[in-house]
Amino acid sequence: MTIPTRSLGAGGPAVGAIGLGCMSFGGTYGYESVDDPVDVISDALEHGVTMLDTADRYGVSEDVVGNALKGWPRDGVFVATKFGIISPPKGDQPAVVDGRPEYVRASIDSSLRRLGVDHVDLYYQHRADENVPIEETIAAMAELVDQGKVRYLGLSEASVDTIRRAAAVHPITALQSEWSIWSRDIEDEVVPVCRELGIGIVAYSPLGRGFLTGRIESPGQFEDHDLRRRQPRFTADAMAYNRGLVELARSIGARHDATPGQVALAWLLAKGSDVVPIPGTKRAAYVRENLAATDLVLAPGEIAQLDGIEVMGERARESNWIYRSTPPSATQRG
Repeated sequence: MTIPTRSLGAGGPAVGAIGLGCMSFGGTYGYESVDDPVDVISDALEHGVTMLDTADRYGVSEDVVGNALKGWPRDGVFVATKFGIISPPKGDQPAVVDGRPEYVRASIDSSLRRLGVDHVDLYYQHRADENVPIEETIAAMAELVDQGKVRYLGLSEASVDTIRRAAAVHPITALQSEWSIWSRDIEDEVVPVCRELGIGIVAYSPLGRGFLTGRIESPGQFEDHDLRRRQPRFTADAMAYNRGLVELARSIGARHDATPGQVALAWLLAKGSDVVPIPGTKRAAYVRENLAATDLVLAPGEIAQLDGIEVMGERARESNWIYRSTPPSATQRG
């Protein structure tokens, strides 16, 4: 199997049209052992994936990716990782995010060591630090480009103001955000700004954290440690309501001999050639199923049907965990 490539942003690097999100290898969705993670990554690379997306916050994910990379030519894999999250919001505890220049420099060295490489292709700030001007963080990230430790810079879940200010300091190659049939809020402001600035869009959780595959029926399927147990869209009531979306995707898929998940990915690929979904999975068979979505072309009417779906539940428990902004720089304050 081969898949087409897409450019990350205007004139940016070419990557496979679908990448592999590696968060699940770190236990975020529980520790159930399915296929060997290194085998899953290797299978993905063998079938045309070039972009592996991880983060220092994803438990042992960087180590797993590093082990998988040992069998591949370094220039054949586009490695993306992230820094900045010390701890996410949990209960009454607010998130702790660090965007200080000294933390940027220390974080890349730790990630390079775990990944076993001398550079990463794309380095994201995982969340904007609400206490550090984005200009200071991006300037430190740009130093890493000059040093050859990083090739391209990215942001994740940043506000429009943060994106604009960051791009004024150094070119931003990609903006990562949740985007799927049931998470469409970035379409109003973030996507237009990214396209204005020539920034590619990396869509995480394009399968709705697994829900859009049609394989999740109730919260009881999740392990105790699974992040989804605390997500608003995975309450019993929300899942029952949102099942209509899955059934629509299933009925559309039946016309094309495709699964609901493939329909969800084809819908997202149709949103623009600058969009690269990064579905995650612990199973090699699901990797191949996801990649087959690149051959699925939905009719305009089918896309319109999916566009019109209403969804129950917010996509994030804490409103300040997405579209994050930073304080003004010294120049702006002056």
